[in-house]
Amino acid sequence: MTLAPESEARPVPEGYVRLTIDGIEVEAPKGELLIRTAERMGITIPRFCDHPLLDPAGACRQCLVEVEMNGRAMPKPQASCTMTVADGMVVKTQNSSPVADKAQQGVMELLLINHPLDCPVCDKGGECPLQNQALKHGRAESRFHDTKRTFAKPVPISSQVLLDRERCVLCQRCTRFSKQIAGDPFIELLERGALQQIGIGEQQPFQSYFSGNTIQICPVGALTSAAYRFRSRPFDLVSTPGQCEHCASGCATRTDWRRGKVMRRLAGDDPEVNEEWICDKGRFAFRYANAADRITRPQIRENGKLREASWTEALQVAAEGLTAARDAGGVGVLPGGRLTVEDAYAYSKFARVALRTNDIDHRARPHSTEELRFLESTVVGVTPENGVTYRDLESAPAVLCVAFEPEEESPIVFLRLRKAARAGGTQVFHVAPRTSPGVEKTTVITHAGGPVRTGSLVQCVPGGEAAALESLPSDVDEAIRQQGAVLIVGERAAEVPGLLSEVLRTAQRTGARVAWIPRRAGERGAIEAGALPTLLPGARPVVDDHARSDVERTWGMAPGSLPAAAGRDATEILTAAASGELSGLVVGGVDPDDLPDPELARGALTGAGFVVSLELRPSAVTEQADVVLPIAPSVEKSGSYLNWEGRRREFTTTIDGTGALPDCRVLDTLAVEMDADLFTQTPAAASAELDRLGTHTGGRTADPDEAVAHAPRPGPGQAVLATWRQLLDNGSLQVEEPSLAGTARNRVAIVSPETAKRVEISSGQRLEVRTEQGKIVLPVEIADMPDGVVWVPTDSGKARVHKVLGAGHGALVDIAPSSASPESNGHSLNGNSPAHHHGGNA
Repeated sequence: MTLAPESEARPVPEGYVRLTIDGIEVEAPKGELLIRTAERMGITIPRFCDHPLLDPAGACRQCLVEVEMNGRAMPKPQASCTMTVADGMVVKTQNSSPVADKAQQGVMELLLINHPLDCPVCDKGGECPLQNQALKHGRAESRFHDTKRTFAKPVPISSQVLLDRERCVLCQRCTRFSKQIAGDPFIELLERGALQQIGIGEQQPFQSYFSGNTIQICPVGALTSAAYRFRSRPFDLVSTPGQCEHCASGCATRTDWRRGKVMRRLAGDDPEVNEEWICDKGRFAFRYANAADRITRPQIRENGKLREASWTEALQVAAEGLTAARDAGGVGVLPGGRLTVEDAYAYSKFARVALRTNDIDHRARPHSTEELRFLESTVVGVTPENGVTYRDLESAPAVLCVAFEPEEESPIVFLRLRKAARAGGTQVFHVAPRTSPGVEKTTVITHAGGPVRTGSLVQCVPGGEAAALESLPSDVDEAIRQQGAVLIVGERAAEVPGLLSEVLRTAQRTGARVAWIPRRAGERGAIEAGALPTLLPGARPVVDDHARSDVERTWGMAPGSLPAAAGRDATEILTAAASGELSGLVVGGVDPDDLPDPELARGALTGAGFVVSLELRPSAVTEQADVVLPIAPSVEKSGSYLNWEGRRREFTTTIDGTGALPDCRVLDTLAVEMDADLFTQTPAAASAELDRLGTHTGGRTADPDEAVAHAPRPGPGQAVLATWRQLLDNGSLQVEEPSLAGTARNRVAIVSPETAKRVEISSGQRLEVRTEQGKIVLPVEIADMPDGVVWVPTDSGKARVHKVLGAGHGALVDIAPSSASPESNGHSLNGNSPAHHHGGNA
């Protein structure tokens, strides 16, 4: 190749090389794949196995190009997805090389030899890369006239992923994703030669929280969704970009729907957040919006029973009841943690303006006063500009997770931690009682050369996390002292006295940056919107006179109108309602069983004089509510969430014209009936007003500084309870998803070998975990755990820890072998089903 004089004179930037593709000179960073350089130039090279987030494989050979090096052509075409750029390289793609074009046509012909001609019924038909590339880069006629190979189909490799083996082109995208990205190597290439096919091990289903991604990245129709198979065609669907409503990860999604019904949900492309992945809960758990028992009309209680009513009547009854309750003992507000920013803002404003109270708390989970101070001092007001981001996790030299189970509580954070450990060598440490699957997959990374340990578990007894953090092993302490290190703490820290204080002290001592990652999608937004007893919207302390004045001016209220004293938190609201001190409750989709004391919550619902419930489906609150007001699910409204970074995740209405109203509209109309104006008729109006308020620039609450608590010591026949929620459990948003439920992890009680020996129980037998309130019976699994500790899922099957045991993480429980049936319990054998509504269980 002869370069023009001006090209010779122009120096190549450091770290770059200069090459020519299809006669066009280009500079590319060293190490970049040829196929990526061509993409940047707008040259499309056909491919099947290549994916920008997976390691190169060179499996399909469809991306063959002609390459010259030092003026000499390579003897045969090369795979552009595995070859990196080099200085002076000359590349000819199918656009300029008959050799490359012929090679690609030949590969396509081989791929189609056994591929079935079932495009009219294939789920991928209409959006299939094989179809598109066969038309553009294949031969017009086939030279193959023998009988195509067939297999029995479909093969269920899990309850939600079905395999059509004869469609597979062996691109290995699914196997590479499972091994590299998710760390779940349950799907593999089996056999060799012409018999090679995708499969799973016997008695080992593809039980991964991320299996749906293999369906989306499959370039043919080999992997299909059990829930979507044969339900629709791509050209029948309308696609709407959206945001996942399930957890605080903030994933971008794409919702495909037709005739007013969601048919499927896919991962959106957002490199800053979820890249191109979502968990299976975000992908498949969307049918709750069309559940058979969905509440579509308002209801009022008459003669002890609920009856349907018009909106006008229901709002009048609600307004009269709340006004009377407000003027008597007052009304508490429990919005729940599932709300959009706009709806949470409406609850916050409704409490202050219509009910004249600061008794509002969105934390429908175990919580504490220490956590409230932590949120005020450290979390509120954090954005990607001043806080920790996904990019920071990926580039951090070390990450320490405390009271946080990433795979279960924020799956995309788990994927980013695993990517950081695998690609960047990030050391990931966990302060936890046991080596869970998520801990294992972020601390031990399996490469081609074998497993490499990139982190470790700092094992501790539940309730002893603060003490463990105070005296970290020297290697962990040294690692998180590096610049850019991150300390992640989960919402479970609220159950451990002194832990959040110790997190801040550790961050100050080591220089690590702190990130708080809750489970629910609406938690961060509710904090910013002021759905807390001590915070007004925009991080304004309730007790700050200037902060209250700012809000009063924006809301058009007379000076001094806002209540000046901090309100009650959720537990205090429930206690006051149960005792009759509070006369009413406004509940926004809170499941009592999610709270640390479900019996107290039920007592509060009974003791409150007047209860208004805003919800999507019947729940335990419905049974006691005087007025039930139906609200819209996320697909039927617009709005935004704040993810754990504080990043705004806006979405528009997907299914329009249903008549369903968002919480902010319902509360606005209810406030009008109470002679108060909220001006939150639409999410856009609520969002605009919150933006006008801005973020408080004054002083912050001081950091909590509680003493370190130590774990309790179990006596004979006792153990310390470790528990957290699993991603797939009794969550109300997972209702009517049997395929998804089939991939939930086994419900077991986990103890150490020494504890099992002490209790005289062996693996597979049933263990009884009990308190004075009730008991849970589960098959036992023996694993690496501290002695005297038992782990039980918080809310899976009949293992409903808060409801049945009345206990939580770090509590003392009794354990003993049991002859009762698996999963039975001594508290709830009356057939009560889990509460299902718009904002309860995750």
